[in-house]
Amino acid sequence: MEEYGGGDLLNEAMGSGARVVVVEDCVEAPASFVLHLLLKRALAGGGAAAFLSLAQPFSHYDRVLRKMGCNLSLHRKGERLHFFELQAFPGGAREGAIANSFVRLYSEIQRVVEGNRTGENASQFTIIIDDVSLLEVAARGSVNDVLDFLHYCVTLTSEMQNCLLVILIHEDIYAGEENMGLLLHLRYIADLVIKAAPLSTGFAADVHGQLSVVNKGMLSEQRPKAQKVWNFHFKVKENGADFFYPGSRH
Repeated sequence: MEEYGGGDLLNEAMGSGARVVVVEDCVEAPASFVLHLLLKRALAGGGAAAFLSLAQPFSHYDRVLRKMGCNLSLHRKGERLHFFELQAFPGGAREGAIANSFVRLYSEIQRVVEGNRTGENASQFTIIIDDVSLLEVAARGSVNDVLDFLHYCVTLTSEMQNCLLVILIHEDIYAGEENMGLLLHLRYIADLVIKAAPLSTGFAADVHGQLSVVNKGMLSEQRPKAQKVWNFHFKVKENGADFFYPGSRH
């Protein structure tokens, strides 16, 4: 069993070099804890982050991360965390208003990312979107506007060194064939896909679900000894999460 930290299974499965990470979950196995862990890792490593929240207010994340030993309020004051509360995304009904709102939002993100690159400060920058399903709702169902915005963010990760984009999407919302476009696109652009799912054997008190991690970078490198697909169980705790292989926990 590995507790989230320096040598845990999730870190090992993710490896290094990924620019776009897609986190998939469902009602039976929510994966918001993965975002919390990645946000903590980004800030603990001396980097900076932009967090786009449509799911919860800042106070929620501050409370959760504080239990994990990470003070978001301090990081926000020190301008290492740039928090965008988007529960009231300014879409509007006018033609082009949603697209214009996305352009303004991207400009703000681009500004803070580039600000992180000034002088000798070129540490890791992480952009986290929680979550893209709600972003589509906020955009009044305009998938094209959402895809354009995500394309801008992906381009930013390729233009900037050490820039990571993390996107949470609720897979069960896109289960029907007519709704799978956004999910399939995210899987296509991702370097790394982390999927949370319930246990195939049903509910267990000490296991909350299973994670599968597909490292597409490893797949493309054709390294025979590199592990490309990881599957392990997880248990979410107040101060983090435990990751372990099936049958290894007693």
